[in-house]
Amino acid sequence: MFDNIYIQQRIQKANALRELGINPYRNDSCVSMHNQEFLEKFSYLKDIESDKKQDFDAKIWIKGRIKFLRLMGKASFIKVEDSTALLQVYFSQNELGDLFKILKKNLDVGDIVNICGFPFVTKTGELSIHAVEFKLLTKSIIPLPEKFHGLSDIELRYRQRYVDLIVNADVRNTFIIRSKIISALRKFFEHRGFLEVETPMLHPIPGGANARPFITHHNALNVERYLRIAPELYLKRLIVGGFEAIFEINRNFRNEGIDHSHNPEFSTIEFYWAYRDFNDLINLTKDLLVYLLESLNLPKIIPFDNMQIDFDKFDIIDYKESLNIIGKIDPGIIQDKEKLEVFLTQNNIKIESNLSYDKLLSEAFDNFVESKLINPTFIINYPIDISPLARRNDSNLSIADRFELFIGGREIANGFSELNDPIDQLERFKAQVAEKEKGDMEAQYMDEDFVWALGHGMPPTAGEGIGIDRLIMLLTNNKSIKDVIFFPAMKPTTENYNINKE
Repeated sequence: MFDNIYIQQRIQKANALRELGINPYRNDSCVSMHNQEFLEKFSYLKDIESDKKQDFDAKIWIKGRIKFLRLMGKASFIKVEDSTALLQVYFSQNELGDLFKILKKNLDVGDIVNICGFPFVTKTGELSIHAVEFKLLTKSIIPLPEKFHGLSDIELRYRQRYVDLIVNADVRNTFIIRSKIISALRKFFEHRGFLEVETPMLHPIPGGANARPFITHHNALNVERYLRIAPELYLKRLIVGGFEAIFEINRNFRNEGIDHSHNPEFSTIEFYWAYRDFNDLINLTKDLLVYLLESLNLPKIIPFDNMQIDFDKFDIIDYKESLNIIGKIDPGIIQDKEKLEVFLTQNNIKIESNLSYDKLLSEAFDNFVESKLINPTFIINYPIDISPLARRNDSNLSIADRFELFIGGREIANGFSELNDPIDQLERFKAQVAEKEKGDMEAQYMDEDFVWALGHGMPPTAGEGIGIDRLIMLLTNNKSIKDVIFFPAMKPTTENYNINKE
């Protein structure tokens, strides 16, 4: 693994340091302040005339990774980056003595150092730290990508995210924003009286969504278990138990394809609100999105993938009407199952045989409407056949009190008034089982315990799930879900560890 010539050169430097009694992996770091704090605290020095510079008795410890080296005769400069900022360090033979020569010979970009010194401003006007003590904390034996080429191989960036984070500040910032978004989600719901809960990740029966599960085996119980595809059925059990406003932030797992908006392991927030309906959720979701923009100091209009998303414009459109208004499909085709099937086939859309009318509508929506929903749009009144856990509409039993929110041509959220009639739920599960027996791998399983729970009485409830990763893509203007997940799923490879010096 470490036989590359450039790695060997660095290993030799580490060994040379050991021979001189210097541990290249020491564990006695000292820290007074972060680099950004240093730059802010002493920024006033730039405005003081050079002949009036003040002396500093107190010495300051900073730390970080070397990102730039300029080694000269008896004085040198390095730039050190911590999690907050890049800071220039000046060190010389006058202060460090023989250690200066050792460092000059053995330092590399990528090494992690600990510097003690005082602030000063260079002749070029850059606020820096003048080193009086210098510790090499960690010797980096693998060279970083060249400064001007960067880490440009997309696949390698995802496989070696640690390198990507070291060399690309924009990537680090994306994940800092990710953390802030998740924190803001928690605050939003906690401030509104919602209780955060945790439900199982290993399920005896996969449920809560139409998706293929990952299967594992529980050795102690000698039974199959499924990584959860959604927490919905457990969260609704808690509503039955008496909790009235709950949410969960966690991961779901779906044994399906990988593309720019799908990863087998992904983060969601699901929340359930007793004595409310899906209209209340629409209003809550609007408030949530505005709150997130404000929390991140973002304007109401943000860029995303060559589009401008306007959060002052929330549209609500009926599902079937969207096929005509947005998808430009003739109403006569929309209303006729046979004509719709012919239309889809003529447009080179592969459809399975014997699909129900509602599923044909879903195919039409996915192919002719979804990508055109740029500004926040709530699509409402979904067909009941593709909404097995949602409550039927009182006025039209063929549709569900359900919505999906689309932004930037992607589904962001799915919410509905929950089905709480145990008899209706049992019949819908039976219909799903029949679909699975016909070969639909994504149809839901029968969950008798959940039906039994509903039999004890669940109050009128509204529930919603939001894809956190897609939401972060939107708010950070990233086109691929891989750019907002630290370690996305990748095909196995044996070529991860090549060093390519450009």
